[in-house]
Amino acid sequence: MNYEASVRYLLSLGRELAAPTQAAAAKFDLENITILAERLGNPQRAYPSAHIAGTNGKGSTAAFLESILRHAGFRTGLNTSPHLEKINERIRINSDEISDEAFAETFTRVHVLIEELLASGKLRAHPTYFECVTAMAFEYFARQRVEFAVFEVGLGGRLDATNILSPVVTVITRIDFDHENFLGHSLREIAAEKAGILKPEVPLVLAEQSLEAREVILARASELGCPVIEPSQIFRLDQESMRDGSARACVIESDSAKIFELAPSLPGRFQLQNALNAAAAASLLQNRGFKIPDASITQGIDNTVWPGRLEKLQSAPDIYLDGAHNPGAARELAHFLQQNFSGRKIYVIYAALRDKAVDEVAGLLFPHAAEVIFTAPRTSRAVSAAQLAEIAGHHAAHFSVIPDAERAFDRALAQAAPQDTIFITGSLYLVGQLRHYWKTRAQVATR
Repeated sequence: MNYEASVRYLLSLGRELAAPTQAAAAKFDLENITILAERLGNPQRAYPSAHIAGTNGKGSTAAFLESILRHAGFRTGLNTSPHLEKINERIRINSDEISDEAFAETFTRVHVLIEELLASGKLRAHPTYFECVTAMAFEYFARQRVEFAVFEVGLGGRLDATNILSPVVTVITRIDFDHENFLGHSLREIAAEKAGILKPEVPLVLAEQSLEAREVILARASELGCPVIEPSQIFRLDQESMRDGSARACVIESDSAKIFELAPSLPGRFQLQNALNAAAAASLLQNRGFKIPDASITQGIDNTVWPGRLEKLQSAPDIYLDGAHNPGAARELAHFLQQNFSGRKIYVIYAALRDKAVDEVAGLLFPHAAEVIFTAPRTSRAVSAAQLAEIAGHHAAHFSVIPDAERAFDRALAQAAPQDTIFITGSLYLVGQLRHYWKTRAQVATR
């Protein structure tokens, strides 16, 4: 198949998540990916890997760790989800997206084996969209001879397709409420699903957690004999400050007394925690014999790029993208607004998917906005703009309803003065769609 046909076929399988009403009927287990990986020769065993789960910060932590390893000279693989603009973003070598040609070749190879396994009865059902892309990442990284691969969990952990990995380190970032229809309605239930990525005696880097989540994870780690490293316990922060919305800190490792001057380029104080997760994982790998110079930890963190998470597109007016789609992420974004934009007029372009805590997110974000524009991205999982206004309009001082996302963006740009700020948030689908539109708009303007 060529690239376009490959992507069309994958989309015909459905996206990562069913609608909430279908959650009970959805098939989530490791049978498909295990059989498919075995037929491929278990390519995921060809290289050492890190496996990262959590509710918020797992993508940023994965990006930080990959950058550290790349700066240390490793040929890296990075597998993340979801993508913003193009599916190729999910599979990267040395931070470069897989090419269209390589994507089509890899998908075709995997597809042929799937058809063979279905015909022989070894597969009872066709692998899902996410299972196929995960298998492609396993296979492509092996063929490209990566020296270390970093994998972000798609959903939960225990039954996620990435969970057939045998990693050298696991990381669990901050756990909060999200995807409750799939993962459970308490932090203890959600934490149990995330802790499903733990493997016997494989060390765990555990970010700061609520008491109930931490108890569940530590209990599981103890059962499996996993050493636990908590960044909040092994690092001490000194001279912490904010500059242009980004955190800066002198970080001292307690045991070794090493000092790291960390200045992540990613905005938001919370990115310092994600950077420390990655630094702790890198320190652990150093102790396991991986050659990672201390300077690579600093350089890797300072130079990490992770689009769509407090990403600034332009100034005058400032335009930011942030996929704050759950209460934990919304709290961090609200804190960022309070710290950096107090007294400025803020426009929020907001959309959400059906399985999200819209009212809670709106209650956190909308009090900071002079105007909220409700809209919707092009996905069947989106809540309509009109319905969003009914659910959450009471949290906004002023709001308007513009169903077409591009028109909503144009409206905000037309109204905003140079000193104002526009935040596009609530859904990564919206962020990706308007990120693409902004780039296209800028290209047209320069012609």
